[in-house]
Amino acid sequence: MQKNSDKLKRLGVSNLLDLALLIPKSFDNTYVNQTPSLNEINTVHVIVLRSNLSKVLSLRFYCEDWEQEINGVVFSPRPYHRALFRVGESLHVRGKIEWKQGNISIIQPIVVTQINTILPKYKTALQNRTMIALVKQYLTCKALKDEGLSEKEAKVVMELHVRKGLNEKSLHVMKFVEIYNYIRALSKKKIDFKPKNRLNSDESDFVKSLPFELTNDQKSAISDIKKDFNSDKSARRIVMGDVGSGKTIVILASVMMSYPNRAVLMAPTTILANQLLEEAKKFLPLHVKSFLLTSATSKKEDLNQYDFIIGTHALLHRKLPDFDLVMVDEQHRFGTKQRELINQLSVEDEKHPHFLQFSATPIPRTMSMIQSSLVDFSFIKETPFKKDIVTKTIRKEDFKNLTLHIKSEVQEGRQVIVIYPLVEESETIEYQSIEEARGYWEKNYKNVYVTYGADKNKEEVLETFREEGNILIATTLVEVGISLPKLSTIVIVGAERLGLATLHQLRGRVSRTGLRGYCFLYTNQNESKRLTEFSNSNNGFDIAELDLKYRKGGDILGGVRQSGQKFEFYDMEKDILMKAKRRLTTI
Repeated sequence: MQKNSDKLKRLGVSNLLDLALLIPKSFDNTYVNQTPSLNEINTVHVIVLRSNLSKVLSLRFYCEDWEQEINGVVFSPRPYHRALFRVGESLHVRGKIEWKQGNISIIQPIVVTQINTILPKYKTALQNRTMIALVKQYLTCKALKDEGLSEKEAKVVMELHVRKGLNEKSLHVMKFVEIYNYIRALSKKKIDFKPKNRLNSDESDFVKSLPFELTNDQKSAISDIKKDFNSDKSARRIVMGDVGSGKTIVILASVMMSYPNRAVLMAPTTILANQLLEEAKKFLPLHVKSFLLTSATSKKEDLNQYDFIIGTHALLHRKLPDFDLVMVDEQHRFGTKQRELINQLSVEDEKHPHFLQFSATPIPRTMSMIQSSLVDFSFIKETPFKKDIVTKTIRKEDFKNLTLHIKSEVQEGRQVIVIYPLVEESETIEYQSIEEARGYWEKNYKNVYVTYGADKNKEEVLETFREEGNILIATTLVEVGISLPKLSTIVIVGAERLGLATLHQLRGRVSRTGLRGYCFLYTNQNESKRLTEFSNSNNGFDIAELDLKYRKGGDILGGVRQSGQKFEFYDMEKDILMKAKRRLTTI
């Protein structure tokens, strides 16, 4: 395909299956009609008898097959139309045949050079005839079979390029071809590096020292990481755990498996980094020294004396001592470049540190199966204790009962968060903003705190609220990370405007210590099936699948394809994906 590389590049085609997936959008049937088919597209042989140009090009033809004269009309004619339809010319033309005022007319006739054939019509960056030539040159059943398709699949694809439109059977085949082609390309992009060092310290004493028993999922994730650390490849693993599933303990166990080699962890906010430091000091042995590095850390600080360095993105701007394990918490909060940058800081002679990423935003199982062609996954679905959260959709008429509930919770020493969609008033959104609503809360309740994304003091406000507050008025900035042990209730205003994954993250702020929790979804909609289904499940992985169902994969795919390109045929069917992955392992 090198010969036509420029043309194929314009199509975005890098292999044969890319080309095969660009099926025609329609077909022109150029078989000559021996008799007229009214109100349909016909192909006929004619001789031009008359050609008059005014606002339209009026034509008169003689059709020998039909043994009669027919009218023709070309709307918005161009100069070349006059040249095409010269009097006396013998042509094959195609157009819609109509019966008007006792005469047969052909509307907007076009001249055809290929007759008695089915002509595919492609919508691509190339001219149709160029596309046809490329398909004819490269697509054959044998070539498609060489790419891994079965005989039947190859025949279906070929038929789609020759004469047949999509039906249920051929759509199923195209879904398979698309996801098979995609995960095959992903698997080729996966690059394994040698590790700087194998990390084989024993974490069992650390685990035994914990004042609680680890869940089976936590144990399984630690076991996965242990195998990674002892292999001849540097680890590239995502540990995906639901909100409150105990990912921090897996992080600390990884530090112990790495010790005495140094570990570094990057967190998205200072609050989250501080929380991780608190947990490290609480549970790690005293001889494992932990340190928090932020933008305020003195350049004179000797980082070599620490075994576990926790920091924000400030880590990217400091000269760090050598490390063999790098971890990123809430990895989706960082861009791809930032995640790779922290990993690259300790590369030596093409040998890489082990790289672990942690996330409390579960992606659907189907999506993780696709991504597993690039990176390994561990899932933590169990939680150390059963979360007791009541989720309920409420409306304007429920506000009085909501205020009674909030007053009761505050009196019991518990905390409440109210999430608003905007900071300031908007004419396009029908819900109150923080600035409009804060007066009510500050007038009727004590110890009310207010913050939002652009607030320079937000981290200080959140920390003060955690210790002293009753009610926090905020935007979705509290979605990730912050630990609020006394938080029992969250109210989300305009809940239908948010994705289910975000709603689940917000709901995950409550009941972090087994406290009875409440999540109220405030909406002006009369009914919302999506919110009702969300209310019936507290499982983040089930919510992720539900989110995928409602979003049709479109905006989630940006997480898989950094370009954000969507699949045209494949629609997240697990059985087709499993078939494609099996096929890859057998060729």
